[in-house]
Amino acid sequence: MTGLPFARYPTARPRRNRTHDSVRRLVAESRLSLDDLIWPIFLVEGQGRRDPIPSLPGVDRLSPDEAVAAAQEAWALGVKAIAPFPFTDPALKDGTATEALNPDNLVCRSVRAIRKALPEMMICCDVAFDPYTDHGHDGLLLDGIILNDETVDLLVRQAVALAAAGSDTVAPSDMMDGRVGAIRAALDAAGHQDVRVLAYAAKYASGFYGPFRDAIGSKAALVGDKRTYQMDPANSDEALREVALDLAEGADIVMVKPGTPYLDIVRRVKETFRVPTFVYQVSGEYAMLKAAAQNGWLDGERVMMETLLGFKRAGADAILTYFAPEAAKILRKG
Repeated sequence: MTGLPFARYPTARPRRNRTHDSVRRLVAESRLSLDDLIWPIFLVEGQGRRDPIPSLPGVDRLSPDEAVAAAQEAWALGVKAIAPFPFTDPALKDGTATEALNPDNLVCRSVRAIRKALPEMMICCDVAFDPYTDHGHDGLLLDGIILNDETVDLLVRQAVALAAAGSDTVAPSDMMDGRVGAIRAALDAAGHQDVRVLAYAAKYASGFYGPFRDAIGSKAALVGDKRTYQMDPANSDEALREVALDLAEGADIVMVKPGTPYLDIVRRVKETFRVPTFVYQVSGEYAMLKAAAQNGWLDGERVMMETLLGFKRAGADAILTYFAPEAAKILRKG
């Protein structure tokens, strides 16, 4: 800002624009609204079940009927988008994610029920195998190596099954090379031209995913780590390349994951490509804030809204967050 024609103190007093809430609202550079929120939910088999997840305070695994009720509650609050993730019965897991391809699996049945109850709800379904494999990886594993092309061949079948069930958005989160283009081609060939692809384009090999893996039941099963396909936290330029590749393959929306530690990536992606850019405030971020608030170390409501606003300031167009219903209640108050 050096050399710009700004007045100096005492003529310039920036505090004038902070004196009252009314003027602060008028000059606010970023705004958080109900339209920015996507709510990730967890599914479990059964009926009438709301099973608390200890590492995610306030978050439950929901049976399909309860997922419908929760989606309706979210819709009434103004949250118009959800992202369901399954807790798969261990007996249904195997090395090739067979259950992921079942058109009547837990996610597909839940999506059909939610779509029937809420025809206009955006339903964003994850495309990856970690909830379904007995080794906990997002792809097929052979002799300790993740098989890229063989995984992609099956991911397209999962994506088509989800679209057929009523998901209007499929979100490949696996980080296999070439999967966006293959999924786009398969959706189009199956008559799902209007189903959008939300690519987890810059998904990092992060330590912030622990509670999520608890929630879907993959943490105990995970063999090794995911660093051969998820991105190195040290890299920023690589994220731009990943996003460019996904856009070239037909992604409609791109996403950065996790959120708070990667705000610089959100900013670079948005400024470079000027496309819809989402961010995922992941389970570890949520759990940390919840734990600190429960211990009285932080004002939970205040830091929740501050972090969400921070994503908007960085350039995010929408935010996947477990805080969505709580934040919606506050935003509705104005």
